[in-house]
Amino acid sequence: MSTGTTVSTGKDTQTTAALDFVAPKADELAALFTGRARPPRPSALAASLTFGWRAMLKIKHVPEQLFDVTAFPIMMVLMYTYLFGGALAGSVAEYIQFLLPGILVMSVVMITMYTGVSVNTDIEKGVFDRFRTLPIWRPAPMVGYLLGDVVRYLIASAVMLTVGVIIGYRPDGGMPGILLGVALLLVFSFAFSWIWTMFGLLLRSEKSVMGVSMMVIFPLTFLSNVFVDPKTMPGWLQAFVNNNPVTHLATAVRELMAGNWPGADIAWTLGWSALFVLVFGWVTMRLYNRK
Repeated sequence: MSTGTTVSTGKDTQTTAALDFVAPKADELAALFTGRARPPRPSALAASLTFGWRAMLKIKHVPEQLFDVTAFPIMMVLMYTYLFGGALAGSVAEYIQFLLPGILVMSVVMITMYTGVSVNTDIEKGVFDRFRTLPIWRPAPMVGYLLGDVVRYLIASAVMLTVGVIIGYRPDGGMPGILLGVALLLVFSFAFSWIWTMFGLLLRSEKSVMGVSMMVIFPLTFLSNVFVDPKTMPGWLQAFVNNNPVTHLATAVRELMAGNWPGADIAWTLGWSALFVLVFGWVTMRLYNRK
């Protein structure tokens, strides 16, 4: 039998080869797919770190995302220091000692809302549909988002502290106090971000997530002791400010950087952090599994 056939059509010539095809048997196919050992399932930590690295790669490809952890913190420090310094403390040098830890807390806490925006964006693009089909620890994509954002919070903290030192901030606690204060801030911010992952899953658009986030963040950050001592406020407002989680955090960070050990405020901050993770982390995963 001829192994080739030549067909001429006008100026074109096409040569086709007749190949013998033997269908594989069922047992051969089974041996092909099951003969090799299945790769081990990644651990919860490995899967979470992988998704955290994915968040970092997104910044690499869209570096504009770093604007809110570089330019925004610088603007916050300079604006509030020179705007209120002379009026509230008599000089910028005096006011920066009180303000910088508080404005550091305020800026990083405000940045946390972008976690929910990123989650909502991936949902709209259909990326989460692929995540749910993977044989990984279920919360890994959410935890990965938060781990990636912790790096952004660390960058914002470093930028603000650098600017603060340049314009006169001198923490009595030295480097150990700064590291302890930033570590406590990162723990709280990681826990606080679970609120925005919940909103990212619950709401329909990025604008909705941004709007709701601002409605929650602005009262918590501005109605606190970030800018002034609550003792100057009316009694009814002091009741809210003194029990505000941001107030406990700002006080703890301020005192740690001053070289003190505010045990009560540290305990309150860690308690709030645990509560956010337990409540909003549980709600987030419920929504994620049912989305």
